[in-house]
Amino acid sequence: MDTIFISELRIETRIGIYAQELQVRQTVQLDLEIGLRGKHAADSDRIEDTIDYAKVVAAIKQLFAEQHFSMLEHAAESIASMVIRDFKAPWLRVSIAKLAPLAGVKRLGISIERGEKK
Repeated sequence: MDTIFISELRIETRIGIYAQELQVRQTVQLDLEIGLRGKHAADSDRIEDTIDYAKVVAAIKQLFAEQHFSMLEHAAESIASMVIRDFKAPWLRVSIAKLAPLAGVKRLGISIERGEKK
């Protein structure tokens, strides 16, 4: 399976369960690998035959603008569900991490895979 990827997408948001996290915006970093189904733009050279990564990025930004997430896990699941549903991706891996959330910690987060990878 061919995949497209979006690497190091950074979004400023309020995410978390602790009082400080609810008041102060923090940066989350997202990395996605999105599977492509069957015949696609590698053969046709047409945007209509692939998943438009600019539209995926815009949809993710809109998701974070409209919804508060308490847990990274819920944010990752929401992103995965949206990409599979709205962009007809057969498979994807999404990783989401908070940057420098604790003293001595560069990143912490979660990575999930959804769909069928063939």
